[in-house]
Amino acid sequence: MLFVQITDLHVRESGNPLAGRVDTAGFLDRMVTRLNALNPRPGAVLITGDLIDNGSEAEYRLLRQRLAALDMPVYLALGNHDGREAFRASFTDLDYWDAGTAFVQYAVDLDGVRLLVLDTHEPGKPSGVLCLERLNWLSDRLAEDRSTPTVVAMHHPPVPVGMPNMDPSRLLAGAERFKELIAGAPNVERILAGHLHRSVTARFAGTVLDVMPGVAHQIHLDLMGERPLSFAFEPPMLQLHAMVPGAGLVSHKVYAEPSDGPYPFRGG
Repeated sequence: MLFVQITDLHVRESGNPLAGRVDTAGFLDRMVTRLNALNPRPGAVLITGDLIDNGSEAEYRLLRQRLAALDMPVYLALGNHDGREAFRASFTDLDYWDAGTAFVQYAVDLDGVRLLVLDTHEPGKPSGVLCLERLNWLSDRLAEDRSTPTVVAMHHPPVPVGMPNMDPSRLLAGAERFKELIAGAPNVERILAGHLHRSVTARFAGTVLDVMPGVAHQIHLDLMGERPLSFAFEPPMLQLHAMVPGAGLVSHKVYAEPSDGPYPFRGG
């Protein structure tokens, strides 16, 4: 089993760069090329929210066009920059989300790993929400299977990480109940999130919280809150997740841009 996580694409229409500088669709195109070149080929790609930047159907149409070049299935989650109704209208052909809920939540089997995707989007708010309906859905899905290795994916991280400009927009409503549910499910191998545009790892409720950098740009690392929220062109990354015998779920962070090498340590 091998699958990839990327996050925070922030796709905008052509000719409308983010902050006047960031060609988000171009960054996504380069990521798609990188993903298609991976060897071995992952079985799926998970994108943990902020798929587009302004929540419009036009942006989702552009996103569809760009993702169509991927040679593997794609599973999508919503972030605070998304629009739930525009997303549903633009992806009517997707059949993996749970039709029994108004939210974009679903469970899929990735060849022996169970993936539970949560919808933390709340219209008009940068912070995340898990209401009672969404939490009950998660509770029911966790109760269905207490043995299969499980990954829970969401956009907003559920705890502060020491970034004063970003911590107020983490998962707020429902965070304590979410923690209780995860603590009661020892087969949850990982919590995967985005939103922070940084690589961050923390222990959480008996498992590991793993936050990935964005595809579009990164947030300037400011642990003191000394300047306005700013972005930087640090390299985007992808994360490969694999079940390794004797170790469980192992995750490898990989730069999206190609680099020099590989070179042997010893000449022939």
